[in-house]
This record gives sequence, structure tokens and C-alpha cells, in this order.
Amino acid sequence: MPGERLSVVVTRRLPDAVETRLKELFDVELNESDTPMSREALQAAMQRADVVVPTVTDTIDGAMLAGAGDRLKLIANYGAGVDHIDVATARQRGIHVSNTPGVLTDDTADMTLALILAVTRRIPEGLALMQAGTWTGWSPTALMGGRVAGRRLGILGMGRIGQAVARRAKAFGMQIHYHNRRRLHAGIEEALEATYWESLDQMVSRMDVISVNCPHTPSTFHLMNARRLKLMKASSVIVNTSRGEVIDENALTRMLRAGEIAGAGLDVFEHGHEINPRLRELPNVVLLPHMGSATEEGRSEMGEKVIINIKTFDDGHRPPDLVVPSML
Repeated sequence: MPGERLSVVVTRRLPDAVETRLKELFDVELNESDTPMSREALQAAMQRADVVVPTVTDTIDGAMLAGAGDRLKLIANYGAGVDHIDVATARQRGIHVSNTPGVLTDDTADMTLALILAVTRRIPEGLALMQAGTWTGWSPTALMGGRVAGRRLGILGMGRIGQAVARRAKAFGMQIHYHNRRRLHAGIEEALEATYWESLDQMVSRMDVISVNCPHTPSTFHLMNARRLKLMKASSVIVNTSRGEVIDENALTRMLRAGEIAGAGLDVFEHGHEINPRLRELPNVVLLPHMGSATEEGRSEMGEKVIINIKTFDDGHRPPDLVVPSML
């Protein structure tokens, strides 16, 4: 009926300002407990809502979309990655999918550099000494790490975040190399002083640091598999702030334990919050709980994009951040 407000279900707790604005504009159901919805609860939400606002913790596959109600017309994802949503099936069923690209670029790039420094300079080991109260004073040979200036950084995925990582790493004096589906424009390469490698194998075998910044798609699942990890130098480290599924976590764990790779900094994991327990035991591994986008500014801007996508759709226009097959 004319004037009826869209029914919107939000699956997780969002920043207060975002939730308040959603309530002002739409008929919204919020998740006050912030407990991830069960599959059954999410399915029920998709049967009664016009719009669902999921996060990376919600898997919306073909079977769930098959059970969606006729009124569901938009999945306004709170996040840039959409590998947890079967976008192709959604489109076949006439359901639009939007995301929140661009707003987390700097935050994630900052965290990437933080992990590179944490691993190469052994920062967590130093913190552990201080927290345990076992530090006995300065020593010329204690906790020696490695200088990042002059090291070769190989960036896997040179989109917005990969380029932001390159700009930061260049300021630290690192040599920038990259592998990407498409080669960057010559002007961007020149500005970043970046060397393109068509062969990922050739790049991996020559780098001191590998930074994973590509999305998770069928073609990037285990892109860093056991064979490719074995190409890395024993003195090299790998950092991942993108998606855990890009790296074969079991193979990485075995190689780290065997000393075949010098270290790793991981903000994401292959099986979500279920982390290989052997990774926790390694002093040369820095593990973070998916903090790459965890800034007040970034999370609020994500919410603003969700609101704009829903409001634009409600006004009868194409959401500005509509996900299309060519993006996947």
C-alpha cells in the first residue's frame, strides 16, 4: 500500500547511530543480543522481510534463497565481501544484493602494515615478556627481528586495499610487487613503483613478504595452497587481512611449524572463528580476531552505505552498490 514502510531485518548489532537512522526510515527488526542468527531464524527473516541486512557471519546459500518469501527483494550486506551469499541464485530469483565497498580500504591497509611490522619485528613476543614480568633488561641480541625497508612485498590482489597497502609499504621503503587478474594502468604502476608479475608462482618464490588482499571467490579458494606455499623462501612471511579461505590453513600451519616459512600474520581464518589450535602455539605467528575493519569510522560508514542502498532501492532506483556478476 502507498506509504507503507519497508520491512527490514538486521541480523547483527550495528553502531547505535546506524540502527537509529534505520529505525527512522524503515520498519526495522534489530538484533539486540548481537548473537548470530541460527539458520532457522535467518530463513524465517527472509520469509517475512522486504530487506535483510546480513553480515559475513550469515551464510545465505541457494537452499536458503529457495525458501525466501516473495516480498524479499534486497539483501543489503553490511560488508564489502559477498562470498557468503549466493549472488547468482539471488539474481535468478529477482533479489538484488548490495554491499559496502571502499569505506574500509584505509582501515584494512593500516592493519596489514601493522601485521607486517608485528611479525617481522616480533612485537607480540616482546609484549608477552613485559606482561609476564620476565624481562630482565636490554640485551644486544634479544628479540632481533628484521628491517622492513628494502624488503620485497608481493601483494596478491591489487584492488583498492592492495593499492593502499602498496602506498603505505612504499613509505616504509619496501619494494612493491603484485599479482592481479588484470595489470594496473601504467600510471598507477609508476606512482606506486610497482612491478607486475603475470605468474603468481614466480612472484611468490622471490618475495620477502606476501600480503593477501584478494577476495574469496571459487577461483581464489586455496590460491595459496601447499604447492605454492612451498615456493616461498624460508625467510619470508605471509600476512592475510582478506579472506581466510585464500590460504590452505593446514598446509600453512605445517610449514610454519617446520620452519619452512618464517612467520605469519592472520586477521582471517579458513573456518571462521574455528582456528587450527596449532597456530596458537607458534611464537612467529600473530593472530587477530578479524579486526581489519574495526574502527568506529569504518563501521559507521559501512552502515551509512547500507542505508543509502536500501533508501535508493525504496525510492525505485538501482542501489549504488549493487553487486553484479562481473564483480565476482
